[in-house]
Amino acid sequence: MKRPACTVAVMTINSGDTAWVLASAALVLLMTPGLALFYGGMVRAKSVLNMMMMSFGAMATISVVWALWGYSEAFGESWHGIIGNPFQHLGLSGLLGDQAFGAKGDMIPALAFVAFQAVFAIITVALISGAIADRAKFSTWMVFTVVWATVVYFPVANWVFAFDGYAADKGGWIANQLKAIDFAGGTAVHINAGAAGLALALVLGKRAGFGKEPMRPHNLTLVMLGAGLLWFGWFGFNAGSALGANGTAAITWVNTLVATGAASLAWLATERLRDGHATSLGAASGVVAGLVAITPACSSVTPLGAIAVGILAGVLCALAVGLKYRFGYDDSLDVVGVHLVGGIVGTLAIGLLASATAPAGVDGLFYGGGLDQLWRQAVGAFAVLAFSLVATTVIGLALHKALGFRVAGDAEISGIDLDQHAETSYDLGSLSGGRIGAGAPPTATRPPVGTHAAPSATPTQGASA
Repeated sequence: MKRPACTVAVMTINSGDTAWVLASAALVLLMTPGLALFYGGMVRAKSVLNMMMMSFGAMATISVVWALWGYSEAFGESWHGIIGNPFQHLGLSGLLGDQAFGAKGDMIPALAFVAFQAVFAIITVALISGAIADRAKFSTWMVFTVVWATVVYFPVANWVFAFDGYAADKGGWIANQLKAIDFAGGTAVHINAGAAGLALALVLGKRAGFGKEPMRPHNLTLVMLGAGLLWFGWFGFNAGSALGANGTAAITWVNTLVATGAASLAWLATERLRDGHATSLGAASGVVAGLVAITPACSSVTPLGAIAVGILAGVLCALAVGLKYRFGYDDSLDVVGVHLVGGIVGTLAIGLLASATAPAGVDGLFYGGGLDQLWRQAVGAFAVLAFSLVATTVIGLALHKALGFRVAGDAEISGIDLDQHAETSYDLGSLSGGRIGAGAPPTATRPPVGTHAAPSATPTQGASA
């Protein structure tokens, strides 16, 4: 969304807007632990800790690099609309004290904006991990988070989120020259992460037994809990992107609610018609698909339009998660099927369903606006997709060659938790009366619990957050 024009200045702070932005930042930060639960429940019991550690690892690395150079690269003075000046606010210099952004009377502290955008960077990186579950080295993943954020996410955030005259005089090309609408990150977050997940899935290859052995979610209660936390935090993600406690925040909040409910219903209906039953995994996956799709569109559609976006996302993403079996790529937790497809659906839907009565003030094709906004949305979406896919492939191949990105085959089969972290998720041995606890040898008497394969059943398709 177009931000109020005002460069860094020393002006009166709006305390209500500031409180909402900081609260929203906290909500979005909570989404990453929610993602860890969601992903952790979807993998097999022998991979839970590794899956969750990939999200927590991203929280650690991106928090630091965002303050060092990431914010400046994303929101510093843009060089030709491609990348922010990484040296302008190195270490957040020039943003302390009374510096503020916004229009007169609606200012928020510069560091409130820094905090809000930081948590977007964190979850974008964490989302990618779902595509390479069960087989990635944790150490290489940690290096990847820093490299990928620097080379891919920070520049794309500049393209999409950096508006002329807000954090800097000159912003990114998608926001200012192309004028594609992406209110909260359909391109910069979801299409970006989905394309990166596809690239890494291809670089690392398939899991051992993919397509031959059942790889059922081991704990659907964790999946449901994670989806609930994601839905809760997403109100900060979308409504917080208004950067103020105002009418735009209100309509995006409502649109986020109704689109998500519609998408979950649509996914369940698709499952019922296709498979004969509606599942808890389908309900949770539909929630995430709806959240993804409404993210770019929440300021540009009416509540009725938001319901339509949710229905489209629920049906199309439910069908898209099966593409990996048809085309033979192992996107473990359906980052491609939900985030890439859902992000494209939501971004393109703006060109069809946008209404000038919504805060973005643009009419789409179905409201008499013609094809003008639709082509802008398509160019923005597919430019981010292509850049992320190519750049991530290069990064993944380089790290795979230099450090090794995939664990050894026997470690993958026996359990990546034990191999990478020397821990297991469920210490079931303590229930059998064995000598486990203080003073017990860590390997001699502690059984390798929690490393069993998932229950045998027909493989089902899930979704990532």
